[in-house]
Amino acid sequence: MSLNYIKNFYEGCLRPPTVIGQFHTLFFGSVRMFFLGVLGFAVYGNEALHFSCDPDRRELNLFCYNQFRPITPQVFWALQLVTVLVPGAVFHLYAACKNIDQEEILERPTYTVFYIISVLLRIILEVIAFWLQSHLFGFQVHPLYTCDASALEKTFNVTKCMVPEHFEKTIFLSAMYTFTIITILLCMAEIFEILCRRLGYLNNQ
Repeated sequence: MSLNYIKNFYEGCLRPPTVIGQFHTLFFGSVRMFFLGVLGFAVYGNEALHFSCDPDRRELNLFCYNQFRPITPQVFWALQLVTVLVPGAVFHLYAACKNIDQEEILERPTYTVFYIISVLLRIILEVIAFWLQSHLFGFQVHPLYTCDASALEKTFNVTKCMVPEHFEKTIFLSAMYTFTIITILLCMAEIFEILCRRLGYLNNQ
């Protein structure tokens, strides 16, 4: 791929053809990634080390923590961000290979349809991520977690574990849900903007 294609792909990703799309890129890239990268590490970085059960033994703590966190929140949200970026990246790669200017996307019906499909895929992926997050992490982090340790301990089946900084995690969890909802609303607003601008092009012709 030539440098011109790379340049067009880079500009397309940074400057989508809609105003709301550009705001979404700014919100997605700056606020959401910064929030996850900086604050996410501060809140969840040492969670496994401070997760303790009764009795406080390393093997029991690790066993119950793996049960408590099938996947760490940072990894889940990083995968969510990367996955949601894929539809737009694929479209802009296609546009770069075809030498399609950003202004042409909303003027040509075929390109407009493909772009709307990429936005709809982003919405679907965000909804799926919201559903998975609710099933994996819930909406609130409780201070105590009841661990089923029967596979590890033969003397008892259930043990109580302390979840560190549970209030901070609840706030952070709520913020990530809010980011997902805002992103979905921005994508829906972007589709509305595209349809309005398409009607404007049709009326001018």
